[in-house]
Amino acid sequence: MTLFVLAAIQAYVLGSIPWGYLAGRCNGVDLRKEGSGSTGATNALRVLGKKWGYAVFALDAFKGWLAVMVGFALALWWYHAPESVVINSGVVSAIFAVIGHSYPVWLGFKGGKGIASSAGIMLALFPWPVFAFGLFVWLVLFYSTRYVSIASLGAAVALPTASGTLMLLGQCDLVRTSIAGAMGLLAIWRHKSNIQRLMAGTEKRFEKKPSPTS
Repeated sequence: MTLFVLAAIQAYVLGSIPWGYLAGRCNGVDLRKEGSGSTGATNALRVLGKKWGYAVFALDAFKGWLAVMVGFALALWWYHAPESVVINSGVVSAIFAVIGHSYPVWLGFKGGKGIASSAGIMLALFPWPVFAFGLFVWLVLFYSTRYVSIASLGAAVALPTASGTLMLLGQCDLVRTSIAGAMGLLAIWRHKSNIQRLMAGTEKRFEKKPSPTS
């Protein structure tokens, strides 16, 4: 129990580092008052531009990956736990990293939607085909619709779908498949305002920039 408490605490702290908010402050902007009001990578991209948006995405993904890896390390090196407990420690870390990102105590429990941090978690916690399938779905939906929200919702469904398929093939377990479902549901819940705007036809696209004319 002590292991899981430590895993949860470190993951929440890492997950709650508000990279988007900090990037905004570096530019004299409070992302909570601009664009969608989110401190995640998408709003950073919209408000601050590509350089900062991509940096925030990378840092958010890294903190999700790191939280799970620290959870593994705590179980494996500190407690010398068996493989099943190591995986469970990573799962606990994954849960609290997403919670920390979405509800950071430092910002009044108002953070991002958890897509970038979930990408890092997928890379650390799940077999690589899960990450690859989620990335593939995200890219296909984004480039076909130019809506980040649709791409993110698609990836939220792809994660438990791929994990469940691998479980049936004996390459994943019920614990990770269950957390994949929980992460997907949380991502969908966090996108509820985007879903409302999509239904109303007011959601903003990322439009292609016109090619410069010679």
